[in-house]
Amino acid sequence: MKKFLIYFMAMTTCLCAKAVTVTITTDEGFDNPAIISTMQQNLGVVLTEINNAYNEKRDINTVALPMDDHAKNMLVTLWSTVHFYCDDEEVVDRCWPLKNSYLLRQIPLIIDPQDDAFTSGTYQEAVVEFGTNGQIIDFRFALDAQLSESMERCGSVVETERRMIILDYIEQFRTAYCTKNIDFMEKIFSDDAVIITGKVVHTRPNDLGQSNAKVIYNRQNKQEYLKNLKRAFLRNKYIEVKFSEIGDSNGTASGGCPGITRSQNNPNFYGVRLRQEWKSSNYSDEGYVFLLWNFTNEAEPVIEVRTWQPTYVGTTGGTKQKLAEEDIFNMSSVEDMIQ
Repeated sequence: MKKFLIYFMAMTTCLCAKAVTVTITTDEGFDNPAIISTMQQNLGVVLTEINNAYNEKRDINTVALPMDDHAKNMLVTLWSTVHFYCDDEEVVDRCWPLKNSYLLRQIPLIIDPQDDAFTSGTYQEAVVEFGTNGQIIDFRFALDAQLSESMERCGSVVETERRMIILDYIEQFRTAYCTKNIDFMEKIFSDDAVIITGKVVHTRPNDLGQSNAKVIYNRQNKQEYLKNLKRAFLRNKYIEVKFSEIGDSNGTASGGCPGITRSQNNPNFYGVRLRQEWKSSNYSDEGYVFLLWNFTNEAEPVIEVRTWQPTYVGTTGGTKQKLAEEDIFNMSSVEDMIQ
């Protein structure tokens, strides 16, 4: 019996992952070692529990984790879609201090899909947000690393903190689709939001294989859009949304970063143009998304306009034709919708 107990204890020990240690770097001038120490310890505890849950093939136990209810729910929701673990015993990341929180943007994770519901590959970075007391208040998957980097390097027309807040909300927006978070969608859209969706209408190909096509647009209000979105959430076992290719040099209306523009009419309005890929169990598409953000309330920015246009609008000799650059929505054309 004693030998069995020793063997059982050894097996149990093997199931547990090694503790993950976290090192947070900061810019010069940031002097708060106590909060950094707390954040390092708290994230290390969470990543270690994630690894233990993965190794032991069980659900994550969030009861004792240093996270608020929202962050716990986000972690559990992500885990229900796809399992993951941190392959690094030591994680080093930079802290982005905002007005009311702190961000870590590049937490490395290895993805282990439970089925074909997740197709982004085996590597995924997570964004972890901390409150002013060091407690984790959000846990979500990050945008494509190249997209994040391009947004972080935007020009001076979009100040650093505002740029990071915009990036933060876009990540939350994308995650809300993937986790079917209708409550977040209710909150993030203005009550007077305008939603424009394009649809390609084709004509029959001629003898040369050419087909004429045009994009027709459907306009919805917030209530109509959310009603249809709820149906999509119920119909699909999984939804995966990816954003890439922020903007284009032609989309810069007032200087600065291509893809992020600040309104010349209202300094509280910011526009972001993205390339979107939507994959779900019943449907997939790709197109251009333009989001008009209203930062009048700094603490709770809202989306005033969301547009979607298809990437391809026709074929010529079997070759797909992209939507012309001049036809893609930008700040000036979108602002006209809410005048």
